[in-house]
Amino acid sequence: MWKKKRRAVAILQAVILTALPFLAINGQSAFRFDIPTLKLYFFGSAIWIREFYLILAVTLFFILLITFATAIFGRVWCGWLCPQTVLLDLTQSIADLAGTKHLKTVQRLILLPLSAMVSITMIWYFVPPAETLRSLFVSTTITAFFLVLWLLVYLELTFLGRGFCTSICPYAMLQNALFDKDTLIIEYDASRDETCMKCDACVSACPVGIDIKQGLNSACIACAACIDACRPLSEHRGMPPFPNYKGRIIRSKTFWLGGGTAVAALTLFLFIASRPSVDFLVTRDNASLPAGLNRYSYTIYNNSGKLLPLELSSPDRITLIGEHALLLQPFSAIHGRILVKSTGKLNQVDLRISGGDISIIRKTGFQ
Repeated sequence: MWKKKRRAVAILQAVILTALPFLAINGQSAFRFDIPTLKLYFFGSAIWIREFYLILAVTLFFILLITFATAIFGRVWCGWLCPQTVLLDLTQSIADLAGTKHLKTVQRLILLPLSAMVSITMIWYFVPPAETLRSLFVSTTITAFFLVLWLLVYLELTFLGRGFCTSICPYAMLQNALFDKDTLIIEYDASRDETCMKCDACVSACPVGIDIKQGLNSACIACAACIDACRPLSEHRGMPPFPNYKGRIIRSKTFWLGGGTAVAALTLFLFIASRPSVDFLVTRDNASLPAGLNRYSYTIYNNSGKLLPLELSSPDRITLIGEHALLLQPFSAIHGRILVKSTGKLNQVDLRISGGDISIIRKTGFQ
């Protein structure tokens, strides 16, 4: 029962994670961090590394989401969604078809192509899929990252495997601080211990090798394999399985912790939605120039997915020396310099960019 549900969730998750880099919104990946420009493409928007408040908002949202999911649903990530659990379950299911004699060998062989797929998918979240496939085994950098990731993922899955979950996984350690008496867990019904046949089917089925009858164990990944193993025997005797899910999902913590997570998500959305489509930054260069002549550096950020033709000008009686007509590509930035010449005495100048419905003026000093 639970194994079929977990497999359906695992397949759905694999499809989403693999397909997400191919999903394009406004001409860019729906979710990808671009290392050369240090910006995060986030479902139709671009978050620049300079927008630290947005990075903090994203971080806060994910911290609250993890806290909420763990405090209410326990190790639902470990047993149902963790890529390591999904991959090991999948390879074990396929290897079982070859029989128990060559189980480990077959599983390790299957992990080779799966590790490669995981590695190239990870790269797609930093380099667009088309560019990755075009550059693989052509670009030294991409090839090196792919091979190193492939090796590390394969070695981790093959030699650490479930041991990673029970020993060094940081998320597993975090859960001890987030669980309470109502958190959803898998627990053996000790009140019916006398009627248990002690067949140890639950122990044999456990992927991490614990005995659920001995009580709650921090190594348990809540995969429900013990429940599935016990169910056929216990139902044959007209009773529910001895190990089963226990906990209260609907309670006060669900509402206030879930509400906090929802508020963080809404705040993040409003931050992103309320950003201007164009940012214009201007600074005066401390350069030794003739009297009446100043030089300014400017940066224009395009936060939208549109191609923007802009004009650099000034409402003041000054002369601008340099490029005036600018073409800003979607989700890009232009860095440039402009000379400002004035025949009169000025304390400050106004520099303006305009085009379409965009008109932004920045005031800066003049010497």
